[in-house]
Amino acid sequence: MTVEETNSLRRAFRVEGVHYEVVKNTLVQQAVTGSPMDSLVPYFKGNTAIAFHPEDPVAPARVLMKFAKGNTKISVKAGWLDGRVLDAEGVKALATLPGKDELRSKLLSVFIGVPTQFVRVLIAGPQTFVQVLQARAQQLGA
Repeated sequence: MTVEETNSLRRAFRVEGVHYEVVKNTLVQQAVTGSPMDSLVPYFKGNTAIAFHPEDPVAPARVLMKFAKGNTKISVKAGWLDGRVLDAEGVKALATLPGKDELRSKLLSVFIGVPTQFVRVLIAGPQTFVQVLQARAQQLGA
């Protein structure tokens, strides 16, 4: 990748709060050997970078897949989620999931939707009665 492409990718990660580092394969292999991430060792060959978000596992995958769509020089080797190794297709599937903020907003709309609908039902009776009275008043006035 060119310097401009790399900087563009770093900017996109930074906007989402994703940590991104190009790593030395031998150091990472030594660091993960004997840990639960030991199954990632075969993927540390060639040029390798690690991207992660401390709270939202979807954010790095979403940014990377969006960037890789327009760039053939970058590819996904593997991912790590909840103690499991994801292949490139698994990372692509992860990228299509809604992010944490989107899920929070959907949950909030569900919480707000039920009371709102209840209030609308309570108001409907008196509101309809008032509309009938207004229509009758208009009939008598004409």
